[in-house]
Amino acid sequence: MKKISIEEVNHLNKNTMMEQLGIEYTVVEEGYMEAKMPVDRRTYQPYGILHGGASIALAETLASFGSALMVDTDSFHVKGQNVTANHIRSVSHGWVYGEAKIVHKGRTTHLWNVDILNEEEKLVSTCRLTIFIVPKQS
Repeated sequence: MKKISIEEVNHLNKNTMMEQLGIEYTVVEEGYMEAKMPVDRRTYQPYGILHGGASIALAETLASFGSALMVDTDSFHVKGQNVTANHIRSVSHGWVYGEAKIVHKGRTTHLWNVDILNEEEKLVSTCRLTIFIVPKQS
C-alpha cells in the first residue's frame, strides 16, 4: 500500500464532489477505509433526510480510493464498475460513518463491502462495489 497520511488523503478532496459533500477520511489502511459525512443541506433530499445518492457517493469514494491505494496508478486505472445499495433507515441530522472492507482483491477486480452507520452505530445503508483494475494504454 502507498504510504499516505490522513491529512494528505483529505487534501486530495479539495475541489471535488467529496469536498462539496463534506466527506472526511478517518482511517486509511490496506483493504480497510473509514470516512464520515455530514447529514445537512449538502446531503439532504427534499424531505430533509439523507439522500441515498449521497450514501452511495460515500461508499464509492471509500472503495475506489481504497483500491487506488493498492495498485500502481501509474500503470493502472481504477474504475467503479458496479454498485448495489440497500438503504435501511433514514437520518435527518448529525454524521454518518462509512466503513469499507475489501472482500476480494483480484488482479483485475476488487470487491468491497461498505456499511454506513449513524451516530448510534445503527446501519443506515449497506453497499457492495466492484472496482475494475484496468491497464493504462501506452
